[in-house]
Amino acid sequence: MTAELVDLSVPIVTGMPVYPGDPEVTVGPALTAARDGVNVLALHLGSQSGTHVDAPFHIDDALPALDELPLERFAGPAVVVDVRDRGPRAAIGPEAFEAVPAGGVPPIVLVATGWSAHWGTEAYAAHPYLTEEAARLLVDRGVRTVGIDALSVDPTPAVDFPAHRVLCGAHAVIAENLTGLGRVLAAQAAGRSVEAWLLPLRLPGADGAPVRAVARLGPQ
Repeated sequence: MTAELVDLSVPIVTGMPVYPGDPEVTVGPALTAARDGVNVLALHLGSQSGTHVDAPFHIDDALPALDELPLERFAGPAVVVDVRDRGPRAAIGPEAFEAVPAGGVPPIVLVATGWSAHWGTEAYAAHPYLTEEAARLLVDRGVRTVGIDALSVDPTPAVDFPAHRVLCGAHAVIAENLTGLGRVLAAQAAGRSVEAWLLPLRLPGADGAPVRAVARLGPQ
């Protein structure tokens, strides 16, 4: 079996789900080939729209913005943690991440809650979330990139953002609204290597940006 690429991104379309209070997304023609000779889309969206990454600046003006982070934060070997047995608004504690290795090159950690199945429904906001202690364990093990197939690593809605604060405080990158992690989990269970690319738009001084998230599954 050869290596394969898996798209972990949701489509960017008009009216797509956004975090409460974020800009609504609209996508429509600005120019058309029939009228103007070329097709060009007009996009209106927030920096946290769809599958995206948060830079530390997202939660604190004193922390690094998106363009101040090394590119290594956005690509590399990954491990997927299976927490698909958790129910609505369940806390994901540090015990879920005991298998994440300490020492060596820390992996990108992708948290598979299965909640992407609820994308576009009211149930999507009732996702499981990381506890502060879980975020601390990951940081202590050197992890600096964490992704989740849910709206946030913290509860939605939230009065505070403890998981964000721990991760961003360590200058980590957070990827949210991933999808397709079930396929990556199956490949990992079959002994295939996993790499992840979460490369954002190059927005100077930004709090985050949409990404085309992709996993590379190694040959079996």
